[in-house]
Amino acid sequence: MRSLAEEVISIARSELPGLDARIGYLDSADHEYPTLDAVLAHAAAERTARFEQARAAGQDVTAPDGPVAVVVPLLAGPDSALIRRVRQAVMDSRAAAELTDVLGPHPLLAEALHVRLSEAGLARADRARLFTVATAADGIILATVGGDEAVQAAGITGMLLAARLAVPVMAAALDQEGSIAAMADQLRGSGSMQLAVAPYLIGPEVGDGLLDAAAKEADCLAADPLGAYPAIGKLVLSQYAAALGITPQPQGSPVH
Repeated sequence: MRSLAEEVISIARSELPGLDARIGYLDSADHEYPTLDAVLAHAAAERTARFEQARAAGQDVTAPDGPVAVVVPLLAGPDSALIRRVRQAVMDSRAAAELTDVLGPHPLLAEALHVRLSEAGLARADRARLFTVATAADGIILATVGGDEAVQAAGITGMLLAARLAVPVMAAALDQEGSIAAMADQLRGSGSMQLAVAPYLIGPEVGDGLLDAAAKEADCLAADPLGAYPAIGKLVLSQYAAALGITPQPQGSPVH
């Protein structure tokens, strides 16, 4: 999880040099993996200390305004249980932090899903190419977690993916027993025989072995989760920038 989050931060910093990004965990008993509320409390204390130091030095400063931090959940889709825990952590920190929406639905996530499927040999990398992939799926199941709301949100990205691949794409809940297999039966009933599971997940949201077990039950091959695909870092930065009302200036871009 840490290396994944660090990769996402690195991508975001490439779009906005100097970005002060920190990782906060919902579950941690180790100081090397600080909890979200601890990270936020520390950020608030740092800002107060900077203000007090500047005032003590005789500088004409005003009290800090705006959020101490912007919290971006590393989630592709809505997961009400996890979001409640993130919101509670923000409240526990007593810091004036702003919580953004999750990363999807978004066309960039459809692109990321397409790439992960092509990397697994389950889809052509580019529809414009004339060659075919022997193992290309003729039906895709987007596997998500978070209940009905998450499935509905994944379905929106699924429509974008279906337009890219020209095959049916349906969403199902990985955390509901039998849901992936039931969707596989539905797709096979409508004529799709070679199915693939595309995890609509960054990665850490799902327990070990759950994805493999669901794909095996549904008799489907599976692509890798989205992970630290470049689009994830860009979407994290987009949420951060939107919360602050700023426009990222990529490194090397001309300044007008």
